[in-house]
Amino acid sequence: MAAMSFDSLPIWAFFLGTILIVMASIEVGYHLGTVAHKSEDEKESPVSGVSGAILALTAFMLAFTFGIVSDRYDARKGLVREDANALRTTYLRAAFLPEPDRTETRRLLKQYLDLRLAFARGDRVDPEQLRATQIQTSRIQGRLWDIAVAHGGRDLNSDVAALYIESLNEVFTIHATRIAVGVQARIPMEIWLVLYGLVILGMMSIGYHTGIAGSKRSNAGFILALSFAMVIVVIASLDRPGAYVRVSQQPLADLRAFMAADR
Repeated sequence: MAAMSFDSLPIWAFFLGTILIVMASIEVGYHLGTVAHKSEDEKESPVSGVSGAILALTAFMLAFTFGIVSDRYDARKGLVREDANALRTTYLRAAFLPEPDRTETRRLLKQYLDLRLAFARGDRVDPEQLRATQIQTSRIQGRLWDIAVAHGGRDLNSDVAALYIESLNEVFTIHATRIAVGVQARIPMEIWLVLYGLVILGMMSIGYHTGIAGSKRSNAGFILALSFAMVIVVIASLDRPGAYVRVSQQPLADLRAFMAADR
C-alpha cells in the first residue's frame, strides 16, 4: 500500500524534488568538505576513492531500478497483444453458439473491450475508477461464464464447446495478469529509499571532495542535478500506468473496429 500511495505525487514533483535534493546534497557536502579542509588529517585521495565507490553504487541502483520498470513495460505491451488475440479468438468462436446466446455473448465482449479501452485512456490510475471497472468486468465475466457452462454442460464431449471455454479462460487469465502487472505492481518503497539515499550520499561525496580540495563550487552542479532528475522521471513514468510513457492500446482499438464492422 505504501508504494501505491506514492502515486499521489505528480511526475513533475519527482523532477523538481530530485533537482533540489541533488543540489542541497552537494551544498551540504561542500560545507563539510570546507571544514575538513582546515584539518591536515583528511586527504583528498582517499575521499576521491570513496566518492567514486558511492557513485558506482548509485549508477548500479539506477540501472537496477530502470531494469525493473523497463521489463514491466515490455510485459505490459505484450499483454495488450495477448489480450487482443484472446478476445478476437473468443469473439470468433462465439459464432458456434446458438441464438440468442451468440448475440448476447458478442455484445458482452464488446462491452468488455470498451471498458478496457476507456480505463486505458485515463491519465492515471484512479482507485474509484479501477474499482468500478473491476465490478463491471466481473459482472460481464460472470455472465459469459454462465453461458459457456450452460452450453458445455449440454454436450461434455463437444470439441467446439471445449475450444470456446478454453479461449474464454485465456481472456480471464490475461485480465488478471494485466491487473497484477500493469496496475498493482510497483517499485517497492524500500528500493526508492535506497535509490534516493545513494543519490544523496553520492552528491554529498562530490561536494565534500570539492570542498576538501579547496576548489570553488562548480556551475556544472545544476547540469548534474538535471541529469539525475531526468533519469528518475523516466523511471517513475515507466513505473506508473497512465503517466507520460504509455503502452499503446492499438491492438485492442483495431479489434474494436473489427467488432464494430462485424454485423
